[in-house]
Amino acid sequence: MIIVVCVKQVPATTDAKIDPETKRIIREGTKSVLNPFDLYAIEEAIRIREKVGGEVCVLSMGPESAKNVLIEALSMGADRAFLLCGREFAGSDTWATSYALSRAIKTVGGVDLILCGKQAVDGDTAQVGPGIAAQLDLMQAANVSKVEEITSDAVTVSRMTENGFDVLRLKLPALLTVLKDINEPRVPTLKDARKARAAEITVWGSGDIGADPDLIGLNASPTRVVKTEPPAVRNTVTVKLGGEPADAAKALVGEMIGRGLL
Repeated sequence: MIIVVCVKQVPATTDAKIDPETKRIIREGTKSVLNPFDLYAIEEAIRIREKVGGEVCVLSMGPESAKNVLIEALSMGADRAFLLCGREFAGSDTWATSYALSRAIKTVGGVDLILCGKQAVDGDTAQVGPGIAAQLDLMQAANVSKVEEITSDAVTVSRMTENGFDVLRLKLPALLTVLKDINEPRVPTLKDARKARAAEITVWGSGDIGADPDLIGLNASPTRVVKTEPPAVRNTVTVKLGGEPADAAKALVGEMIGRGLL
């Protein structure tokens, strides 16, 4: 079984600056890390491989520095790593990113299962995983909290919804986006980390994956950010309510009404 995990390099700080011209995050000079949600996708892929065999491939799109997050994934136990890298990919929105990653997955070939973290912490759109599934015309399940069973031709999962949980059976190949609840990511050993740093990472440009140049990058991205602004400052005043429980409950309701929360 070939499992591909899509991962992303994201800014390590919540104080990232926005370019006033492009309305995009300024990544230069900002420390980057592996998107935290992707750790759970990598771990789940490795656990599935340990049960049914096969290999785990990690895939990312980004600058040369994105190799660092692929090295981290390799140190956790992934088998192969691929990076889409080139100026032609710069400025891609979620649609263009989904297209490029789907082309890369086709280039890997013979993929049975694709895993993604729930979302990336820099954009919080949760659109790329489902977008890849749409590009590849695959069955997909979002917000997966548990892989119940997996065979050579199907996977059964439990996913969280607004009303509780659904149990779904998807025919493979398929795509899953996973929640933090699904597992506890392993911590790589020093030996694994050193081995990962020596591993080869395959770097592809748009030509290597057969991508249409008119469907990648900023000019091919239909999403446009027209305005950004910081969220309103929250009221951090703390009120301590004492007295009998019934009186405190009434006072709490009154306080919430006064603040426009009810």
